[in-house]
Amino acid sequence: MLETSNALGFPILSVTLFVPLVAAIVIGLLPKAHDQLCLATGAFASGLALALAVVMLANYDASWAGLSTEAAFQFADPATTPAPWLPGGIAYHVGVDGMAVVLVFLTALLTFLALLYSFGSVRHRLREYTMALLVLETGVMGVFAALDLFLFYVFWEAALIPMMLLIGIWGGKGRIYATFKFVLYTMAGSALMLVAIVVLAQTAGDGSFHFFDIARGLAGPGLSSGWRLALFAAFAIAFAVKVPMFPLHTWLPDAHVEAPTAGSVVLAGVLLKMGTFGFVRYGLPLFPDAVRTAAPLLIGLALVGVWYGAWVAFAQPDIKSLVAYSSVSHMGLVMVGILALNGIGLAGGTLQMVNHGLTTGALFLLVGMLYDRAHTREIAAFGGLWRAMPRFSVLFLVVTLASIGLPGTNGFVGEWLALLGAFQARPLWGVLGVFGVLLGAIYMLTAVQRVFFGTQSALSAALPDLTPREVVVLLPLIVLILWIGVFPEPFLAPIESTSAAWIDYVNAAADGLAAAR
Repeated sequence: MLETSNALGFPILSVTLFVPLVAAIVIGLLPKAHDQLCLATGAFASGLALALAVVMLANYDASWAGLSTEAAFQFADPATTPAPWLPGGIAYHVGVDGMAVVLVFLTALLTFLALLYSFGSVRHRLREYTMALLVLETGVMGVFAALDLFLFYVFWEAALIPMMLLIGIWGGKGRIYATFKFVLYTMAGSALMLVAIVVLAQTAGDGSFHFFDIARGLAGPGLSSGWRLALFAAFAIAFAVKVPMFPLHTWLPDAHVEAPTAGSVVLAGVLLKMGTFGFVRYGLPLFPDAVRTAAPLLIGLALVGVWYGAWVAFAQPDIKSLVAYSSVSHMGLVMVGILALNGIGLAGGTLQMVNHGLTTGALFLLVGMLYDRAHTREIAAFGGLWRAMPRFSVLFLVVTLASIGLPGTNGFVGEWLALLGAFQARPLWGVLGVFGVLLGAIYMLTAVQRVFFGTQSALSAALPDLTPREVVVLLPLIVLILWIGVFPEPFLAPIESTSAAWIDYVNAAADGLAAAR
């Protein structure tokens, strides 16, 4: 049904996925007195995974996916027949399309930078901390690469455990409450999704959990529209929790505020994308008719999230909490683009996943660096920071302008395409989305004015500027923010070809099901 390929001739994707996990095991065997060695080993392994991800992105054939009416998966392992893994039709099979290959790169990049930031910033239980980040990296990349639904679920849950530990052990004063809330929300959604996966395997997959087999089985009218809608709802709830979509978003601000800086970077940068990616990879192709039915409701909730997140962010006294609520707003716009159900909206929504990961990851790093110096994140405690920390201020302003979608930055490209797709689907959706973006500019620029300009506070005057190590950590994100803003083609080309192929498949499948009934 769907084509797979591995043009490089060796299992580069599997190696990329499991290098961090193997490194975590090695770190667990290192002598206890070598914490810095543990962190260095983790950074090296994550850097190797990043290098492999760059190779895959550079060698991805963006023209190939569009040759089929369905998305083509590349760097597949095994390249042909899935490898049996567990009894009951469960197999190991991984591969990436144009969306997944970009998200694998994003995951590897942010994890590597989070580990580099941790040198000198994390001082206790470095071994366990490094292991948690590496296991989290394998789990998240596995979600993007899995082509078997049970394997996808294993990676999905594997990403939950280390994130829970990062918040619960290295988090702030309210870490226990935030951890329980994060776990309860996520596991409730995951349980529904697991039931749906089992039902799909037994009905549509004829006992197989493989994505291709289930998609083939669902192509016919065997399941009633009611069953399809119910199964889609089970997946959609799990994905909506992870995005997070209004009103299932309330775990996110607590988790962000209490998580350590590296945890917030990975949580905002890539963990949230597991939800939006799930809608694209599983919701659209498996349940095209149900998606068409539910899209107006879901877009309505997404737009509420865009506006709600912006208004609540404006009222936050804590700068990290402000960035956390901004994620609710920005991810709502991603969902609007995806659910517009046209190629340009899907491409824009997917690119905005990457853009949000870069800008919000950079913002959380900057906030963490400020907190390391001031030991407070209260906006009112600062003022006139530009005079004391000019390097920090310039970089923060660049990232802020990208976050609000200034032309010439990555945020503009993704938001423009997502909103254009929404306009094409229904003009009202586009108009409401535009006003949500304007609200984002208001709260971000207001925060910049209060923190960096005006009367300089005593606290601000005493703070040292960024160190060379911190500038090195931030520089790759700044470069990508400007690169995608000026020349988005290397990232947009694989996304666009895959988006067009998925939308063609979804429309053909939905029309075929309607005709069969």
